[in-house]
Amino acid sequence: MNETSPGRVAVHWLNPDLESAARLLAARLNLPPYAEGDAADLLLQLGDDGLSLLATAEDAPGAVRVDFVEGALAHRRQYGGGAGQMVARAVGIRGSIRPRVLDATAGLGRDAFVLAALGCEVTLIERQPVIAALLADGLQRAREAGGEVAEIAGRMQLLEGDAIELMAAWSGAVPEVIHLDPMFPHRQKSALVKKEMRLFRPLAGDDLDAPQLLAAALALASHRVAVKRPRKAPIIEGPRPSAELTGQSSRYDIYGKRRLEAD
Repeated sequence: MNETSPGRVAVHWLNPDLESAARLLAARLNLPPYAEGDAADLLLQLGDDGLSLLATAEDAPGAVRVDFVEGALAHRRQYGGGAGQMVARAVGIRGSIRPRVLDATAGLGRDAFVLAALGCEVTLIERQPVIAALLADGLQRAREAGGEVAEIAGRMQLLEGDAIELMAAWSGAVPEVIHLDPMFPHRQKSALVKKEMRLFRPLAGDDLDAPQLLAAALALASHRVAVKRPRKAPIIEGPRPSAELTGQSSRYDIYGKRRLEAD
């Protein structure tokens, strides 16, 4: 698990009509509701447009929310390069092959959404409850949006819990490919360029159990495990990958078990 203190997180509502729903959410997440003047490092905010996470420090970045309907993900869905994207190649999408994927470190669900948009059935696991709540909210709004986005979200199933434990006790259809993107221990502030990282690191910390995560994935996946890493980061402790895909800022270490074939 991680070594980072999660800080003080409170649930805030941006509309008086949402107070009841926000208090229910706070109780489910075992977090305090926010009152003016309370000390909180992070606010999980419920507004008319769903959930968002906001840091309260003066130099903090803006709020983060999961939005599969508009913005960057909508643009990526339409113009992101399709099956030529690195994540698609890493999980083995080619021709008519659309593997059944488990994204065991879901985060904001961006990679999972890309894979689902390309036709894969994707199960997502997120162990940090606040991040899981943001992701569940984004998936619900996508399903309610109708059209293509709802169809894509229909291929995504979210599980909340520890991925190592869930994979060890797996009872459903065995994932052909497992996608991992463990939080890498950054030592320099200059590395924290994305506002999501600045917000989520106090919550999720670094995935110091990445070797155990990889071992559990290798034991479960039927065909391959694809591990996303910073481009210059060392491989995760354990077996060496059988292949590598390298991009400008990141790479994928591929651990092959069997060749993916079209149905």
